[in-house]
Amino acid sequence: MNILFLTDNYPPESNAPASRTHEHARQWVADGHTVTVITCAPNFPAGKLYDGYKNSWYTRVVNDGVTVVRVKTYITANEGFLKRTLDYQSFMLMGTLAGMRQSKPDVVVATSPQFFTAVAGYLVGVFRRVPFVFELRDLWPASITAVGAMQSGRIIRTLERLEMFLYRKAALIVPVTHTFKEELITRGIKASKIVVVRNGVDLEQYRPMPKNTAVLDELDAHDAFIVGYIGTHGMAHGLPKVIEAAALLESTREVVFIFVGGGAERAALEADVKSRELSNVRLLPMQPKERMPDIWSVCDIALIPLRNKPLFSSVIPSKLFECMGMGIPVIMSVPAGEATSIVDATRCGLVVQPENPQKLADSVRKLLDDKALLDELKANALMAAEDFSRQQAARNMIEAFSELTKN
Repeated sequence: MNILFLTDNYPPESNAPASRTHEHARQWVADGHTVTVITCAPNFPAGKLYDGYKNSWYTRVVNDGVTVVRVKTYITANEGFLKRTLDYQSFMLMGTLAGMRQSKPDVVVATSPQFFTAVAGYLVGVFRRVPFVFELRDLWPASITAVGAMQSGRIIRTLERLEMFLYRKAALIVPVTHTFKEELITRGIKASKIVVVRNGVDLEQYRPMPKNTAVLDELDAHDAFIVGYIGTHGMAHGLPKVIEAAALLESTREVVFIFVGGGAERAALEADVKSRELSNVRLLPMQPKERMPDIWSVCDIALIPLRNKPLFSSVIPSKLFECMGMGIPVIMSVPAGEATSIVDATRCGLVVQPENPQKLADSVRKLLDDKALLDELKANALMAAEDFSRQQAARNMIEAFSELTKN
């Protein structure tokens, strides 16, 4: 099968959409399929080009057997609605044009969270007369209003009409959670064209390993019980409340919180830590994707927080599965829903009320003081990881694509 995939995030970017697309594409190639990914120059989340890359009109390379086409876009930081919209729209235009230059695919796939990429996928599908598949990673634009980036109004209503248009026109929708599927069905989308493929973990890359000494040196935390938040520092994540939890635990000297990544809220987080003069917090900038297992290895506990908004009950943060693969217990601080159900069912961590610093601090103390419980959660995490293999998820998607091409 010849697959054309459009995404505005791809390695060396290390966020969840980039990792999912890369790991799926690599598996598809290993299974004998041809994959072309159309993306932009890596710049997420700071809106700055990564070293060694240019914002060129058109480049084409092959990495891991995947043909990667990068197109020129308007680049800006992951903050500010209007500038980000220009970024998205420039990729929509350039992605569509680049899609027309490729050999005719059997299927064209476009991934959210923002839907302008999906518009490009839809247009390429129409022009090339091939099925358009919409991979749904987020209920955008609902997430825009949920984090307070915009209020409901004319722009949001326009985006909602675009959202429904794309759902109707897609030959197949691949949401990453069952909750997303249920939401689409209630909005009138046929269940028969929705196939859920959850996020997962590359078990060859994310596996148990000793704490990386170089990372511990960098953090100055060799004897610490490390609580880690690794990922995008965005408006959705409720990180100010995590800082409050760190402040509650400052007198517990063996506990150290680490924050690794970048995003719209990173500067505010750094300022908060500085103003509080917290000695138990370490900050590292965004790291290369290939270094992620080494960074995760030093964590005794992983934090997975989200704002206490009903929309986020439908989200499953992909770092949950990476932690499973590494054997790292999680503290899941998100609204009750699909993600908390996975943690409860697998007993790979603790679930606490979102945006509640005291309960978060209490959970850290509990795992610090109860080594038997910590070890039990580690073992459960490793056992659960086998059910969330990225390789199997990629094959599930191919099976769904194959059904389209038979018709």
